[in-house]
Amino acid sequence: MTIAVGDKLPDVKMVKAGPDGPEQVQSSEFFAGKKVALFAVPGAYTPTCSARHLPGYIEKVEELKAAGVDEIACTSVNDAFVMGAWSKQNEADGIAMLADGNGDFASAIGLDADFAGFGMGKRSQRYSMIINDGVVEQLNVEAPGDFSVSSAEYLLEHL
Repeated sequence: MTIAVGDKLPDVKMVKAGPDGPEQVQSSEFFAGKKVALFAVPGAYTPTCSARHLPGYIEKVEELKAAGVDEIACTSVNDAFVMGAWSKQNEADGIAMLADGNGDFASAIGLDADFAGFGMGKRSQRYSMIINDGVVEQLNVEAPGDFSVSSAEYLLEHL
């Protein structure tokens, strides 16, 4: 079942790409007590994710924070080393990179996807969320192949 507005996020182990390497985090702890803009990409370094999705959030970090967001985070079914390198290469300092290497978070919220036809295996759908103290306040899931409702601009317009 897909997570919905008003639902509490499941408690899943993730790995945050930190300045000193991977840091284990529980989703329940990461999202507790703050308002987080979370966006998910099917894969770091993939075309739309690298050319449009991540850059849009990098550009809008300050605007999102001015609109009441405490933290911006990106998740993908990649390992923390890939997420860290992608962050560094794109100078995404204001965005927490949450690796979901096994796809556990994507599966737990019902937003996993099968990209085996593209040689990518199990991944996450493209989406954005506003999460307030672990509860979903806004959820924007893209149709396959689209990029519009998960953008930073769309999220800002609907805060």
